[in-house]
Amino acid sequence: MSVQARMAAAGTAAPNGDPGFLASYLETLALVERLHRLLLDVVKDEFERLGVIDINSVQALLLFNIGDNEVTAGELKTRGYYQGSNVSYNLKKLVEYGYMHHQKCGVDRRAVRVRLTEKGRAIREIIAQLFQRHADGILSRDVLGGARLPEMNTSLRRMERYWSDQIRYIY
Repeated sequence: MSVQARMAAAGTAAPNGDPGFLASYLETLALVERLHRLLLDVVKDEFERLGVIDINSVQALLLFNIGDNEVTAGELKTRGYYQGSNVSYNLKKLVEYGYMHHQKCGVDRRAVRVRLTEKGRAIREIIAQLFQRHADGILSRDVLGGARLPEMNTSLRRMERYWSDQIRYIY
């Protein structure tokens, strides 16, 4: 059941009596969730097309986000490279299949630093090319219009900040 349907079924009232705002907010929540899932499907489809079967879309996006950086597992979330809860599993698989190199941190022996191998950089390049094709297609078909995308990003960053504040101050 969608967020919108759950809220409607629960009879949740709109803030300040504005049902239009609540409906728009619920639509935004559903869109963000669907867009994330579609992005994962688009990446999965690209790998299936190329015959890459030993890596999933979540792992590929993790490689793309890390790029040329060397980070600890803990930094993956704080830097926004990874949003999931099973980071250890994905790192283990990426190391196991040769996409990432890991080594104990010299300062803190409990921490492990990771970076992409040549094989990992090749996957990152595949994703970068995919995103470039998408950007070109979005521009050539005027899907978003050049001026609207920065405004949308600003709005989404504000939403991210609001949600982050809700988590930090819940206790």
